[in-house]
Amino acid sequence: MRMPANMQTQQLSDKETLRYSRHILLDEVGLDGQLMLKRSTVAVVGAGGLGSPALLYLAAAGIGSLILIDDDVVELSNLQRQVLYKVNHLGQNKVRAAGKVLANLNNQINIITHSQKLTDESSETLLNSADIVLDCSDNFATRYTVNRFCINSKTPLVSAAALATQGQLMGFDFRQSDNPCYGCVFPQSSDAPVINCSNAGVISPLLGIVGSMQAQLTLNMLLGHFKGNVFITFDALSLNQQHFKMTKDLACKECGGYE
Repeated sequence: MRMPANMQTQQLSDKETLRYSRHILLDEVGLDGQLMLKRSTVAVVGAGGLGSPALLYLAAAGIGSLILIDDDVVELSNLQRQVLYKVNHLGQNKVRAAGKVLANLNNQINIITHSQKLTDESSETLLNSADIVLDCSDNFATRYTVNRFCINSKTPLVSAAALATQGQLMGFDFRQSDNPCYGCVFPQSSDAPVINCSNAGVISPLLGIVGSMQAQLTLNMLLGHFKGNVFITFDALSLNQQHFKMTKDLACKECGGYE
């Protein structure tokens, strides 16, 4: 992962050593791993149902810089599943409210908020410093935008979705040219119906499960425990989880020709 020059010698303070002591005890993390997390920048696109648990755990885990991107405001119907927010946040911009909550959880990390919609034009500016991008959005247009940026910049992508009682998690490492992308799995179609939580519903703990899995997969990537790509589906009613193999589609309109 990229390491900013001004952070290469950064160490853990005494308070940080105590805060992250349960991580440091783990062979899979340790002191070096915790320093890697501190020196990392993670961008989260979407601060809603998936972004809420993902952001809470990334902040708690000690990711040094979090970039939050969302142009929405907190509504009453959000509180059923978007656990970052409380009643007093109603009407507030999501990333600003989320930034305050995360700063109260961990005041030793850097939180950067962008209250705007992600587009192909803005993605280069908003995401270019990220070591990993999390797609926690709720629409296909944004998912394809994030996918294109990550392909072009060779930035690892953790993408997820949850609808009704079904969730899915995907991890793509675009540093390997033969790896598939989101478009290989879900080709873009203008005829696809618009289905989201607003018109199909979603059971609330499902967002917590899948969003937490996004956070864990992000840590796996940063700590070197991620190999290849991953596509997992989760059924909230049966609690069954399935793993699928993804292959690159050479005719994919998103990544078919990238080197």
